[in-house]
Formats: sequence, structure tokens, C-alpha cells
Amino acid sequence: MMRSIRYAGPLCGTIRLPGDKSISHRYAMLAAIAAGESRIRGFASGRDCRSTLDCLRALGVDTRTEEGELVIAGRGLRGLKEPRAPLDAGNSGTTVRLLAGILAGQGFPATLCGDASLSRRPMQRIIEPLRLMGARVDSREGGLLPLTLRGGDLKAIRYELPVASAQVKSCVLLAGLYASGATAVREPLPTRDHTEIALAHFGAAVRGEAGWILVEPGPTLRARQLEVPGDLSSAAFFLAAAALVPGSDLRLSGIGLNRRRRALLAYLQDAGMDLRVENESEQAGEARGDLRVRHDPGFLEGRLPAIGKEAAAAMIDEIPVLAVLGARCAGGLEVAGAQELRYKESDRLALLAANLKAMGAEVEELPDGLRIRGGKRLRGTDIVTAGDHRMAMAFAVAGLAAEGETRIHEAECADVSFPGFWETLAACTSGRCAGTGGGMGVREPDRG
Repeated sequence: MMRSIRYAGPLCGTIRLPGDKSISHRYAMLAAIAAGESRIRGFASGRDCRSTLDCLRALGVDTRTEEGELVIAGRGLRGLKEPRAPLDAGNSGTTVRLLAGILAGQGFPATLCGDASLSRRPMQRIIEPLRLMGARVDSREGGLLPLTLRGGDLKAIRYELPVASAQVKSCVLLAGLYASGATAVREPLPTRDHTEIALAHFGAAVRGEAGWILVEPGPTLRARQLEVPGDLSSAAFFLAAAALVPGSDLRLSGIGLNRRRRALLAYLQDAGMDLRVENESEQAGEARGDLRVRHDPGFLEGRLPAIGKEAAAAMIDEIPVLAVLGARCAGGLEVAGAQELRYKESDRLALLAANLKAMGAEVEELPDGLRIRGGKRLRGTDIVTAGDHRMAMAFAVAGLAAEGETRIHEAECADVSFPGFWETLAACTSGRCAGTGGGMGVREPDRG
């Protein structure tokens, strides 16, 4: 499917975004190995989180929807059942990497597979620590899917991550629930800590100690009633769009404001964006609140602060749309230490460079980043997404501020993390926010 984007006037009103994808994955997995029935409101409905639920059901976990809540009947720490077929994670790297940690502690073999894109993504980073813990893990050459795990009793390890990765950290911590003693992980740079927060809320003993994150084995996890906040990574596209389009005044309600992900907000405020946090609160250890963003012409006259290794680790999912902003800001943007982007759903550095150049921007692709010379008006063109949801959404934002028509190919891939993205964007640009759909600036010219 292709979507056509044109400038359509300011983004105004109030919108509520889908539930946070990262938190949804973790809540579902921990609810599955908890005792009792958990109820989760606001669970992310994108394809990736549906893949997690499909895998859990194949492991014997009962799930249902009641009055807008996802209900998960937990089977306890060691109550999962041997699946009858390989567990298909679709396009979700989070599903594979986190679920592998849980499967490593089960007393049965299980195989994890995925789509063509996921099957090209490296899994050696989780294979190594799981093997150190005593699990048998088989894969294709190069540590690629499918992975077959033969787990059971694991031994505790102290593991230093060679690369900052919340998914690898989470895999080891989840496997640590089944280990012979306290398992410890140390990261080279801080990454999002949703797993640690969720583990503690479900009843696991998690603590920090001299730079290490430790989890004690064998907890009795208890079912919980939870509400997933709105996804901050999804919010980034609307923050950028409102900053680019004159006259915009947009409120995003109930957004997750995790301390390890607020780097995005601090970054944008430091860059001069007219962005405020309002009505902040906390539930289940996760901060949340409303974001209000207004267009300020002065913001585009400045320069985005350079993104180095630590900032890249903290904002890895937001770099695509920040690159779009950098192309429009007069001073441009430099990104370094972001080589992890080459191993996402696509080689995001290469695609960002190619698509921005096609829109008229001056971009230099670096081994671990980008050098973007900003200040040029973008022009509409055909955008190659390679089925990558963040590419589709980032260049939809670019299209709103470009001359002429921007055509997003494989636009349906946005559903991976944000079902209804196109309808929400259209509603904002036509002054009919709150998810009513329609709009002048976004249309679907053809299917195929």
C-alpha cells in the first residue's frame, strides 16, 4: 500500500497514542509467568505485540479481552507448556530476545522463528550469555533465526554487555529468574529500564549494586492490574510534525515518561522546541503525563545538538525522525555512535541517508551515524521504507513539510508499532483530532 502526503495545515487538538510497545511486551510476558489473572488496559495493539501474545498462547497461556482490557491467566514461573510448533515472532526482535530468556529456564525445547527481516537480525548477543548460563541454543550460521533452546536449570552469571541493549539486558535478567543464584548484568551505557521496573512490580527482587543490575532467582510473581501509558517513541513523530508545520498546537495525552527515555524530551527542549510536560503522575513505577508542543519559527533557525554514543543509546528509536528535523533546521544535525541502527528492521542509517537525499537534503552517511547539512526545503518524492515502520512514519512527517507530493511505499508497515497512524495524522492535520480519521494531507492513492 502507498500513502500520499502533502502539506495540509497545522496540527491541532488533543490525541491519545497507542500503548507503549516496550512496556506492553514486558507486561504480557511477566503476566504469563505470574500466579493469577492480570488485567492490562491500553495494551499496544501493533503487530509486534500481537506476535508476543501469539507466542504466549502457543505456550499454553490463556488470554482474552474484556471491556477494553487484556486479561492474561498466568501459569507461574515454570508452568508454560511445550509448544507444538515453532514460535513465530513475526518482525518483533523484542519478542525473540525477551522470550528467549524465559524459554531458557523451561524444561522443554522450543524454537523461535520470524519473518525474513527478523531472520537477518543478529541474535548472537543473546546466544552467548544464555549459553554461559547453561542453556543449549542452536541457530543458523552467524547466530541467525531460527533459534532452538533447550533449557532447564541455569547457573547465575555476572555478564557485562559488549553493546548497550535493553533487549539483551532483559533477556539475561529474565533468564536469571531461573538461575541457581543472583544473576547480574552491567551495561556500558544506561538503556531503558522497563524490565527492571516491571519485574519489581510483579514481585521479583531486583536491585542495583556498584553499577550492576542484580535479580534474585525463583520469585513468586503475582498478577497485577496495569495500565500501559502512551508510547513516547510514537509521540516523537507528532512532536516533530508540530514543530515543523506553522500554526501547530498539539497535545498528546497520557504519554509514558520513563526516566531513561526522557532524554528525548530534554534533547528537544535544549534544542529550543516549544515543548511542555503537564499533569505528570506515576503508576506501577512508570511516569506518565501530557505533552504540549507548539510551532516556533525560531526552532527551525537553530541547530539540533549533536547526538553522540550515549544519546544515541538513549534515543535509538527516535533518531529517524530527529534526522528529518535535522534536515529542516538551519544548522543541521550530526549523529555518531548509532551503528545499532544498521541492525534494526532495516539498515536505518543507509535508508535515512538515501531518502533524505532523494528529498533534496545534503547528507553524508557515516559508519556509525549521519552528517546532515540542514536548512534546505525538502521536496516530495517516492520514499523507500523496506517495510520499516519507523521509516514510514519519519518520512510521513517529512512529507508534511515538503514541497509537492511525498509517496510512502509499503506504508502499511506503520501498523507494526502504531495501528491507525495514518488516520491519526490525517485527523490532526484537518483539525479533527481524537482519532476520527480522514483529513486532507494524507491519502491512500492505491493498493498493492
